[in-house]
Amino acid sequence: MSQARSYDAIIAGGGHNGLTTGAYLARAGLSVLVVERSDIVGGAAVSRELEPGWTYSNCSYVCSLLRPEVARDLDLARHGLQVIPYTGGASFTKGGEYFAYHHDHRALEREIARLSPRDVEGYERFARAVTRQCRFVRPLLLRSAPDPATFHPRDLGEFLFLLRRLHDLGEREMGEAIRFWTASVGDFLDGFIEHPLIKAHLAGSGIIGTGLGVYSPGTAYVLLHHYMGDLDGAIGAWGFARGGMGAVSAALAGALREAGGDIRVNAEVERILVKDGVAAGVVLRGGEEIFAPLVASNMDAKRTFLGCVEPGALPDDFLEAIRRFRIRGSSAKLNLALDGPPAFPAVAGDAPFLSGDLHASESLLELEAAYDDWKEGRFSAAPYFDMLIPSRIDPTMAPPGAHMASIFVQYAPYDLERGGARDPAHWDDAAREGLKAAVLDKIEAVSPGFRALIRHCELRTPVDIEREVGLTEGNIFQGELTFDQLLFNRPVPGWARHRSPLPGLWLVGSSAHPGGGVMAAAGANAAREILRDMKRGGRDEAAFRAA
Repeated sequence: MSQARSYDAIIAGGGHNGLTTGAYLARAGLSVLVVERSDIVGGAAVSRELEPGWTYSNCSYVCSLLRPEVARDLDLARHGLQVIPYTGGASFTKGGEYFAYHHDHRALEREIARLSPRDVEGYERFARAVTRQCRFVRPLLLRSAPDPATFHPRDLGEFLFLLRRLHDLGEREMGEAIRFWTASVGDFLDGFIEHPLIKAHLAGSGIIGTGLGVYSPGTAYVLLHHYMGDLDGAIGAWGFARGGMGAVSAALAGALREAGGDIRVNAEVERILVKDGVAAGVVLRGGEEIFAPLVASNMDAKRTFLGCVEPGALPDDFLEAIRRFRIRGSSAKLNLALDGPPAFPAVAGDAPFLSGDLHASESLLELEAAYDDWKEGRFSAAPYFDMLIPSRIDPTMAPPGAHMASIFVQYAPYDLERGGARDPAHWDDAAREGLKAAVLDKIEAVSPGFRALIRHCELRTPVDIEREVGLTEGNIFQGELTFDQLLFNRPVPGWARHRSPLPGLWLVGSSAHPGGGVMAAAGANAAREILRDMKRGGRDEAAFRAA
């Protein structure tokens, strides 16, 4: 077997964070190789044509969390990335009622007043509270999380920065911030909103991708996590990447290659090489060895440390902490090719908010019941879904007159229960058809004739997501986003700066701070830490010129 060339750095996994780390390292002058198990880079942010003429964003499906600092640094627009904002959204009921969420403030105020005049003022207070938390958290996204248990000068400096941020909030707001980070989204909304449909619409952002219910502590922060996007300067705005989410990954790959980095697809990392107690490269499936003194893993923490590092190379207490890190599958995805636009009798077919996120959950109790099913190992009988039709504003996604629908589903367990036992293998054809029917039944109830429009349907259970994308249990965030797994606790206490107990092995994906979503912050933060460790500069270097 011929020996592959050596690199300065190998990135294990070509998801968006891995590509981001690789691009920054290459811009700093390192020779970089990204190895990706699939036939296309992007991980969960990919675009595929599974039905001729229709483009699917297979997993990740909306673009907002991508940090503008990273987009400017790497000049992603020049590499083809175009994000088209969408405005609004709606929740529908079986009885023909609806709540339209308008981004225009006056229109939204009138819509809330139509359903519940008392909630106009309550929503204003809710919006102010979330905005204050966004302003507190956003500066932390592109900073490394400090370890408060050490006396390293940089850890102390970052911890003092965090304390100053808390102090600047004031005593009352500091208490509100701590409450917000630990509260359930249901309890939080109950303090502002009365109307059940409005609450149900807003609560969805607190459970997406999370193995928790609307009344589970910590889900208020999950809602905040989804509000931290920044599109064209508008906080909380969302949009579609033109051509699907694969356009984000393609732009990052373009920036990496322009800086001199290499990418290999169909190259799955089977093992991380360890020589003399340090990381020394990777072994690909098939036996090929590639050497580098620096290995940056974009795989999740469990797949990296429990699956790819040989026994004995990591301390037992660290491995036990990684085993306790919660990565639970709770989500499924449907991608549909539609022969025409769905109709919602409650509203006009040209209503602009139909270009946004569409739901059919009517109350927090309904959402909590869906979670109860998941806890028992069943997919939800009346699932929460987040449906978008990107082809309404991006005609490249479907043929003329046709549409593409992306439907994110909560809840679907990774290990489905059957006969008193839970096992991923229970996701057979019957179970898959049952989940698909539960989702489509709920859509059909508010959009009669929806099923007749379906030309092609792709269903991805948590097992499918794990197998195809490499995310443990299909967890889209590479680990729950609860307070005990954030900041200096992510992935485990003592190892929040992307480092690991194995010298030369770094964690650059969403299992690290600041967590999941197509944000690229973890990849950028990791690159900065790596370059500092190599004494090749940090944020003031050309690699980070716009940050």
